[in-house]
Amino acid sequence: MTKDRWRPAYIGIGSNLDQPIEQVKQAAEHIKMIPESKFIKISPLYESSPLGPTSQPNFINAVAAIMTCLSAHNLLNELKEIEVKQKRARNVEKWGPRTIDLDLLVFSSQTINDKTLTVPHPEIKYRDFVLKPMSDITLDLKIPELDNVEDLLKKIENNSIMIKRLD
Repeated sequence: MTKDRWRPAYIGIGSNLDQPIEQVKQAAEHIKMIPESKFIKISPLYESSPLGPTSQPNFINAVAAIMTCLSAHNLLNELKEIEVKQKRARNVEKWGPRTIDLDLLVFSSQTINDKTLTVPHPEIKYRDFVLKPMSDITLDLKIPELDNVEDLLKKIENNSIMIKRLD
């Protein structure tokens, strides 16, 4: 691994089933083990109301920062393997309950839009449950083709979704 191949990546972590706080912490431990990658930090945990169907438990969310030599697609594959380890059931209900959800939010300064991956995450600018934890670890990060985290947060500060930091 050569030094010039290291790229920053930000991963959204969310859960609302089977002890969600523990699920998020377990996912962070799995992320620490991703090959050719270095775990940098994880945000504090946040609780948020569900984005989709409201007849489900609140979510626990966090954002992890890593440095990686993997490609974005290989990193995505590693994240999907972690979801399988944590018994993520892929169901047809969009935004439904889940044991774990790992999203590749930002990958270096790259913009990717193909049939398997879109980065930056296409909904990132609307999701305070992503932007608030991200702001705890990198407030001035410029998200490709958008804005920095701080300015994106200001644009959605009156969002109707409940979110609170857990300390």
